[in-house]
This record gives sequence, C-alpha cells and structure tokens, in this order.
Amino acid sequence: VVLEDGRVRITLQDERKVVMQDILSETVDDLDFRDRVVKMSLGFDHLIVATSTQCHVYSTSNWNTPHIFDLKDTVTLLLQCEKMFLLMDNSTGIQLFTYEGRQICNPKSQGLRTELLNRKMISLSNDTLAVLDAGQAGVGARSTVRFFDTAQGRQIGEVFTHNLEIRELALSQVGSNTDRQLIFIDRNRDLHIVPVMKRAPAKLAAMVDSAAWHDTTGMLAGTVDQKLTVWYYPNEVFVDKALLAKARYVKVDLEFGQAAQVTLFSGSKAMVRKSDGVQACVAVSPYPIMLYDMVKKLQWDKATRLCRFIKDPSVWASLAAMAMAAKELNTAEVAFAAIDEVDKLNFVLKVRQVPTEEGRNAELALYRRRPEEAEAILIQAGLVYRAVKMNIKLFRWERALALAEQARQHVETVLYYRQRYLVTAHGEETLARFQELAEQGVVVNVAAVRQGIQDEKAKEAARPGARRYAA
Repeated sequence: VVLEDGRVRITLQDERKVVMQDILSETVDDLDFRDRVVKMSLGFDHLIVATSTQCHVYSTSNWNTPHIFDLKDTVTLLLQCEKMFLLMDNSTGIQLFTYEGRQICNPKSQGLRTELLNRKMISLSNDTLAVLDAGQAGVGARSTVRFFDTAQGRQIGEVFTHNLEIRELALSQVGSNTDRQLIFIDRNRDLHIVPVMKRAPAKLAAMVDSAAWHDTTGMLAGTVDQKLTVWYYPNEVFVDKALLAKARYVKVDLEFGQAAQVTLFSGSKAMVRKSDGVQACVAVSPYPIMLYDMVKKLQWDKATRLCRFIKDPSVWASLAAMAMAAKELNTAEVAFAAIDEVDKLNFVLKVRQVPTEEGRNAELALYRRRPEEAEAILIQAGLVYRAVKMNIKLFRWERALALAEQARQHVETVLYYRQRYLVTAHGEETLARFQELAEQGVVVNVAAVRQGIQDEKAKEAARPGARRYAA
C-alpha cells in the first residue's frame, strides 16, 4: 500500500511497519507499530494509521509525537478534511475526531446502515458530512443522500433524492457551510453539482468516470470521456453554462482509458490512477490557484494584472465569473471584454448605470437566474416601478399586472407595454385579466404613461444614498 500527497510518500512495508519518505527533505523514517496496521489515510498535513487496537495521528511536520487513542472495534474506513477526520467501524458506526484525538460527535440516523458504506459513498468537509443511504432496496436504491452537521452530528434538513442510483459523491472543501457544494456521479455516468443548502442540482458533464475537489480552492477535476477536465469555477453552472465551458481546462493530449480515478487534486497537480493501477501525475495551471488567493483577499487589480500577463481565456472567464459572484462590476467589465462576451459586457455597463444599490443587486440576482429574489429585493426597497418593469422584460405579464394592482400604481404602464407587445407580435389578447380590463374600457394615456416613467426614474435617482457604481 502506497500513499502520496505530493510532499510525503507513505509505504506499508509489512503488516506492522510503515516507511515515511519526505520528498522535499529527502529523509526516510520507519514507523513501527505493535499491532497489525488495518487502515491508513494521508492528507491535509496529517497521517492517520489505524491498527487493530489503536489509532495513531501524525503531523507531517512532526513525526515523533503522534496522538494515540484506543479503538473499540476494527476500523473499516478513514476519511480526512482540513480540521477533522472520520473513523468508521461496525460497532460504533461513524465517528468524527479532531487531529488531537478528541472525539467530536457520532452522527446517527434511523435506517442508516454504515456497514454497507465505502469511501465513494461518504464525504467529509469542515462543517458537513454527506452520506449515501445504502440501506435502501428496490426502485430508489442508493439514490438518497443525508447531510449531517459535523459539530453535533445532527441531520441537516431533509434528505436529497436523485432520480437515478448514485455511484459516487464528494463535498467541496473550501468556504463556509453556505458555500458548500456536493458533486455526485449517477448510474448514467453523469456528473451533477448541488448546493447543500439549496438542494437544486445542475448537470456538469456526461461520460464521467470519477471527480475530485481541489483541497484549497473551489476547482474541480474529473475524468470525462477518458480525458482529464478541470473546471476552474464550477459554481458558474448555475448561472451561465457558456461561460462555464470557457472556464475549464481539458488535457487533450493524454487519454487515461476507461474507469480512471482521480485520487488527488492538490496544488497544481492531479493524480490519476488508470484501470491497470498505474498512477499518473498530471500538471495543471498554477494561475487559477493564484487567482483564487487574490480574489479571497479582494485584490481585484492584481487579479486583472495576472490575467493580462498570462493571456489565458479560461482564466479570464474564471475571473469574470468570480467578479460577477462578488458584484465587482469593474473587474467583470474588463474580463468580459477580454473574452469577447459582448452581450454580458453590455449588461454590466447597463447595471453600472442603475442609480441605487438595491436596483443593481436585483439586476445581478436576475443574472444569476433568480427572478423571485430580484423581485423581492425591489419590493422591499419600495422600487415598485422597477419590479413591474422587470417582470415586463421577462414577459411575466400577469405577475407585472398583479404587482401594479397591488401597489395601485403603474397599471396603465403595464397595459401600455402589453399593447405595444401585441402590435409588434401581431397577436391578440389571450390573458384573462387583460381582457377584463379591456372590456371595462380602461384607456391608456400614452403621454401620461411616458411622463410617469420619467418621474419614476428621477425619483429613484433622487433617493437618499443613490449613486451610480464607482468606476
């Protein structure tokens, strides 16, 4: 058994002896145990060794003083994340420990059969534990995922259910619990991503054999159609799939064959194990990692200069997606211009002209495909005209009219735009509420409507604190 994390190589030489090789310092140490070694796990600067009676926790910066605690049963699975590790046996089930050996919690749920779980069916992050329910039988077998809080072991919300059997899952490792994402591969070998809090899945790719999150950023690597693909900003799948396709890297000159597994994605390299057991180390661009670090520190000017230096469209696309997510319009404008996304560039320029912060936030929510959230922002801010106009632009005529009638203003504005639309489309009125108003003889005063629109724009620009986005 050989484990690697890019800096340390661990080899199980015999059943009671582990050899540690530090690649950077070129040192070799022997770790001897009194009992047979059952499981090992290496990652996040720690080595976990479970023997038949004890668990040893080593820090890769200090091999002399491990934390040791006794075990009640034979360990069947070890998993690690940045702040803790998971230990599973058949008697106690799932247990979470700190790297000092202190037990945090023992997550349990009715009907959860932990003895059927393997490392592809369970995933751990700093705040969330995801477990595939393997105890089901019949039509919905292995299609349900349970989420647990790692602090107290309680189940988070309702279970998530997919319409097909899930073969593999993994949680993202960076950010807070509100940013946490789950990826899973189903029976059709489709790769999906779902936010833990929202539970609305989106399909990332097809013909996927395996996938793994980066250990320090939000990047994702997977073997797609026998080639390694790296998504620099996979969250963009919920917003713009065209931009997502630009913000990725595909290793086209190397095929890994069928059933290749991504075993490690750390730093600027990915480890892929082929079906014959051969490990291949693939170098990926270090620039997206630098970009994530700059964005985390809000160093948008440095991030823009980095993209100008390397001239890589995929990194520009990643910066554009990150800037839009952070509402950093100046950087987004430069990035969209660099990759010739004219429509998105015009949208950013238009949003910058909106005089109120609430109006800009609503437009950006609309960009993220959340019209209900955008409408709620505008209504809460008292921007009724902008909310009505937004629904008109989305051709949600009935909702626009309902808002206008509820606020007792701009009803004639909705009718005016509806009549213009029908004339342009050469259509007849088919919506019941609009037909009722026409039968009631409601007449649209075009001059008054246009004057009302101008008055609303002036009133919005004169609101306290209203100012255009700073260049």
